[in-house]
Amino acid sequence: MDFDAGEIVVRGDANTGTKNWELRRVPLIPDARALFQRMRSERPGESLDAKVFRVGECQKALDRACKKVGTGRITHHDLRHLFATRCIESGVDIPTVSRWLGHKDGGALAMKTYGHLRREHSIAQAQRVSFAPVATKQAEVIPFPARA
Repeated sequence: MDFDAGEIVVRGDANTGTKNWELRRVPLIPDARALFQRMRSERPGESLDAKVFRVGECQKALDRACKKVGTGRITHHDLRHLFATRCIESGVDIPTVSRWLGHKDGGALAMKTYGHLRREHSIAQAQRVSFAPVATKQAEVIPFPARA
């Protein structure tokens, strides 16, 4: 975590990093910042450049939580999918989500994989569509000359 820059640093490393081994910086979402700062505060003796968590630690915690509530296993990949879907449902454009995920195709894979929406979101979005005329102030209208 780079709390000063407001970013999560995803390291590219052959053993523990991204698939393409490239470093990626993803902006910290406010809820994630609060969670990670709380996690840091619970380990006051730890170096500030220490990793906040590792995938293996997260998986163990997820496995325990799933067992406790009696649900099927959830993986970090499931959480990645949830993250992408919630970002899109929150109005983040697909090319941006795609970059955050580390895709390099301009959003094609993200659209195919994460572009589906929950039924509830789809219904809510449909309520935003209107074909009614929009009232505008005359000062906001730019006249274009008529062409013959």
